[in-house]
Amino acid sequence: MACQTEPSRPAGAACDSYEAIVLGAGISGLVSASVLLRQGCRRILIVDEFDRLGGNHIDCSIGPYTFDIGSFIFQDDSPLLDHFPEMLPSYIPVEPSWGKLNPQGMVTRYPLSIKDDIVRSGLRSCAAIFGSLIYARLFHARIGNARDFARYWIGEDLLRRSGLEKYMERFFGIEAERVDLGFAQKRMMWIAEHASLRGLSRRVRPRRRTAPTNRQLVRPREGFQPLYEIAAERLRGQGVDILLGAKPAALRRSGTQFELSLGSRLVRSQRMVSTIPIDRTLSLCGLDLGLNFDSVTLISLFFSFKGRRGFDYPILYNFSHEGAWKRLTMYSDFYGPSDAREYFGVEVIASQVGGKVEAAEADFRKVTAAAGLFQGDLVLEGARIVPYAYPIYVDQAERRVSAALSAMQALGVESFGRQGGFDYQPTARVSTIEAETVLGQGRPA
Repeated sequence: MACQTEPSRPAGAACDSYEAIVLGAGISGLVSASVLLRQGCRRILIVDEFDRLGGNHIDCSIGPYTFDIGSFIFQDDSPLLDHFPEMLPSYIPVEPSWGKLNPQGMVTRYPLSIKDDIVRSGLRSCAAIFGSLIYARLFHARIGNARDFARYWIGEDLLRRSGLEKYMERFFGIEAERVDLGFAQKRMMWIAEHASLRGLSRRVRPRRRTAPTNRQLVRPREGFQPLYEIAAERLRGQGVDILLGAKPAALRRSGTQFELSLGSRLVRSQRMVSTIPIDRTLSLCGLDLGLNFDSVTLISLFFSFKGRRGFDYPILYNFSHEGAWKRLTMYSDFYGPSDAREYFGVEVIASQVGGKVEAAEADFRKVTAAAGLFQGDLVLEGARIVPYAYPIYVDQAERRVSAALSAMQALGVESFGRQGGFDYQPTARVSTIEAETVLGQGRPA
């Protein structure tokens, strides 16, 4: 149901009563406000307890370097830009490539390399790999968890030799056997795409490259904030208030109105949209359902470097059998060196290093040194711990999520997104489509 149109007011004017309040100023929250505007809302408030826009898209400037947390590669045909076309000129077009450090200590093509993961293993191992694949397709068709899913598509032998099994454990933060199948299908469908007969044939006999249908983009050199401020300016110009650094204390429904307590300030609205962590919204509503939601906490390490790094890929995944770090991004490959030094960020699963930055750094240095990478002057410039980085589905989490969403829906709260729906959304494209789809259904009864 579209919002009822009320007389417009000057942008930025103080107002304690709104047609809609959006909790969270990440992509899902910003797009939600845009969707609500298109539906006829004219009095909207976006609230975020962080003092910046973008949710988990965080930039961190340290000296001459700007590092990131969150998604890095975007596309110019993303529906996000349908809402905020002014953002497009600020993105930088790039041609990224992805590599991996495999268990044999080689840097090779991500996610699977026919040459390095299979052919180089030798004739006997090749036979074992294909035998294992055939066996999995015949006798492991009953898939119950993330590991079963990967094993079915590539077989037990290749799962181990390629390093995918260990990478899955790093990504999830727990053993892949504990991860629900639904999450694996959502996040790891690329395994099926690459391991299908069509996918394998493309790797054995690559087709002639055609012009890409879209451009790959990265955020401005200065970071995410200038980018999302462009979206905020558009929203403010259409009458949306954006309140940052305001921590909600309580949320209740009184008749047809919601009342949100922001410390000493009380704001009301006809419609409540939440894109913040699902357990946080439940707490605000006073709903104690006894439900547990598992999320990954990441440690982001920020390095500068001068020397021989040992690989050419700007994005490198850790598929080796050692270490807790899972991915690194060479920002200097996209923006150029600073002070004649390269710089990059590394993601580490916090639970695998006791939540300690020092342990995460030592782990990264040990694994890369053993592989002959980053030979030279490697300096840790800083670090950041990021809770709620992304959700993990374990122990039939979908049932708990469904119960939580149903309880909030009964109050009239529309909760969705990576955080608000406990729904892994890997790109801005997916987050935008989800917001459009959910809000397009109208207000819950």
